[in-house]
Amino acid sequence: MGTVVTVVDYGMGNLLSVCRALEHAGVEPRLTDDPAEVERAERLVIPGVGAFADGMRGLEERGLVEPIRAVSASGRPVLGICLGLHLLMDESDEFGRHPGLGILPGRVVELPRETNGTPSKVPHIGWTSIHAPAGAEDDPWAGSPLEPVQDGVDVYFVHSFVVEPSEPELTLAEAESDGRRFPAALRRGSIAGTQFHPEKSGPAGLAIVEAFARNAPS
Repeated sequence: MGTVVTVVDYGMGNLLSVCRALEHAGVEPRLTDDPAEVERAERLVIPGVGAFADGMRGLEERGLVEPIRAVSASGRPVLGICLGLHLLMDESDEFGRHPGLGILPGRVVELPRETNGTPSKVPHIGWTSIHAPAGAEDDPWAGSPLEPVQDGVDVYFVHSFVVEPSEPELTLAEAESDGRRFPAALRRGSIAGTQFHPEKSGPAGLAIVEAFARNAPS
């Protein structure tokens, strides 16, 4: 039997685009909102587009919160995409204060609307390069979903909020927009998340999806 990647359907997200990206990577996407199937997943993708509170409500109404936490705690690979990454955090400030899954420590905050007194564009939409954090080790992306792409690669973003990890070493990649630097990807062991949309990021994004789907967790 080939590789199967379970995609969480909680009523939000680029589900079709994510499934197509996985198919392009040569693996079988299994789209489901069944808690038992999610808990059995060997690899799990949490996609997402939309507001944090709506996303958590969708997970809670379908009974998916504890299954996602169980997979994450087991060491099996998990990838959160955009809102999916946000939901992995402890809490969010988006339209009020809302608790998240609590899998990665930190919060979700709004992009600043000005930088050094100059108005900034919010939301941040478009192609932007990502880089390893300053002072990172020689090969910081080794063993992660970003391993196959080069530092400085352009990927596609569309967001008004960003993650703010309470442990800076969780930041796998950074990006910059209008002078604002923010985490573009986080990682802790087998759990990773991207602020950008790999499924919309052309060949580089497809390479990231394939690396997540095929690499052994470290």
